Amino acid sequence: MVVYIRELVVRRRRWLDEDTFADGVALCQSIPGAIAMQVAAFVGLTVRGTPGALVAFIGFGLPAFVFMTVLSGLYVRFHAIPEVAALFSGLKVIIVAIIVNAASAFAKGAVKDYRDLLMALCSAILFWQGASPFVVIAAAACAGCLLFRAIRPSGSAGVRNGSPDIRAIALIGTLVLLLMVLLYYTDYGLLRLAAVMLKIDLFAFGGGFASLPLMLHQVVEAGGLIDGKTFMDGVALGQVTPGPIIITATFVGYVLHGSLGALVSAIAIFTPSFLMVLLTAPFFQRLKASRFFLRAVRGILATFVGLLLYVAVKFALSVPLTALSGLLFCASYLALIKKIDILYVVLGGAFLSVLFFR
Repeated sequence: MVVYIRELVVRRRRWLDEDTFADGVALCQSIPGAIAMQVAAFVGLTVRGTPGALVAFIGFGLPAFVFMTVLSGLYVRFHAIPEVAALFSGLKVIIVAIIVNAASAFAKGAVKDYRDLLMALCSAILFWQGASPFVVIAAAACAGCLLFRAIRPSGSAGVRNGSPDIRAIALIGTLVLLLMVLLYYTDYGLLRLAAVMLKIDLFAFGGGFASLPLMLHQVVEAGGLIDGKTFMDGVALGQVTPGPIIITATFVGYVLHGSLGALVSAIAIFTPSFLMVLLTAPFFQRLKASRFFLRAVRGILATFVGLLLYVAVKFALSVPLTALSGLLFCASYLALIKKIDILYVVLGGAFLSVLFFR
């Protein structure tokens, strides 16, 4: 998605030059949240200020929200039908392949030497033993500051170094706070859901896939809001829709509280990402010049390799091992390695699932 945004705003529209766009991508990779959503917000912020950021952010995420809400409604109504059950049985296998591919791709960028590998393995073990991923992430940030002392800032970013729009940030923060207060007095279940999604997005360094371990822990393992099978179905639907995989939060909200739950989940899972861009973009030069920030981020990103590895193993263990599932996994993984579009992999796998997984 980031590649497509670059094509649109740099080459076709020429709203940004290549260097400014690259700096925006670097910023969004360094802060928690869905990277593609944040890049869209960065483009809007650079071109038209805070209103532009808001319009770009909503415009980029709205189609995914609408698609996921519709698909979630269909899922709730029809998921027990044998053909639909067969469809999702096959899609679970494909999701395992997608997560394994994401973990390996994540590792290529995050694991640079034995220290990164050690942190990744330790985080996977700690997560498997039941440790909170948020505690693991905080520990990884501290460990990164200690282990990666050789990291030094290199150069300065091209992103402008000014002041954030405090009024806009305060207004959005106040609206979110008022929403939480309203939910407290009207529906505690929705309040809990919103709090969970806000927390996930605040710690999801490394993009949408990095949110999956956190969402799995908060929604399934620790929170017990939905079961693991349903969560995997939501991840599968998240791969069918346009937009970031973190849109799975909308599915979770719909399953628990209908359309209102889907809306609350979407607002909660995306608001921290948006505020992060507004708050950090003007200070990106300073962040890039902070050795502690760079060291902490490297430690956190290494940890997410381990967390994704845990999710891959957890999902794999929930899928029955048969000759058909093994062949589908290998075919899906090979297709992803060959850079075949993920949508085609999912749709092709869905067709085969209906044929062979009854």
